Amino acid sequence: MKKRVIEGVEVEASSGNVFADLGLPDADKLKIKSGLTAEIAKAIRVRGLTQAEAAKRMGLTQPKISALLHGEFSNFSERKLMDCLNRLGYDIEIKVHPSNQRVGHLMLTHA
Repeated sequence: MKKRVIEGVEVEASSGNVFADLGLPDADKLKIKSGLTAEIAKAIRVRGLTQAEAAKRMGLTQPKISALLHGEFSNFSERKLMDCLNRLGYDIEIKVHPSNQRVGHLMLTHA
């Protein structure tokens, strides 16, 4: 990452993935999971659902929804999070294309 000094403080520009910036393993997967979790939270808010109502729609317990909405997504697979969005009435489109890098990346785009 590129470092520079702003008002006497050395800062680094983000790579765009906070998990990679922190040096965490599977940073791309963590970014996807956090993005899906944010979309779930948004869907619950937009639909005006309580945690109990959302839990029923998603086939989970209310405590699991509470934990998820507080950023505890490590116990959820990407597939389960996508299933939750489907159950909340969202379509998910997966797009595969060649990368211009030697190793491809996982990305989540929002409509």
